Amino acid sequence: MRFIRTVLLIAILAIAGVLAYNHWSGNGWTLHAPASSAGVDVATAGQRGAGLANVAVEKGREAVTQIEGTLSTGALTAKIKSKMALDDHVKARSIRVETAGSVVTLTGIVDSSEERDRALRLAKDTDGVTRVVDKLEIKKPAMPSSRQRD
Repeated sequence: MRFIRTVLLIAILAIAGVLAYNHWSGNGWTLHAPASSAGVDVATAGQRGAGLANVAVEKGREAVTQIEGTLSTGALTAKIKSKMALDDHVKARSIRVETAGSVVTLTGIVDSSEERDRALRLAKDTDGVTRVVDKLEIKKPAMPSSRQRD
């Protein structure tokens, strides 16, 4: 959002600057270029300027799309981690959440299959998640060391 606000502010300031320049240079409040006697083709220059403006607008749209995608991916990850942190049956610190678009991958080591199922359920039930990739491992129980052989 901050980037979009900054771009809009710069655009507004640029337009205000052009209008102010035209007014003080005697051309009035219009955005029309003055007639030139220096051999500059005003029509060609205007077309090139319009083409460059269109390219700039398209690049701006691409940047906004990328930023929105990054923000939504981060928000999705934060939602899932928050759900796990608030759940009494899942140890959120031992589970890593990676998000690519709407696909979530859970990795780490959990204590039981119940904890694994609960973590998967929390991720699947989050709005915006289309698929959950399960890479969770269940911790193997320690072998008792006091075992005696016959």
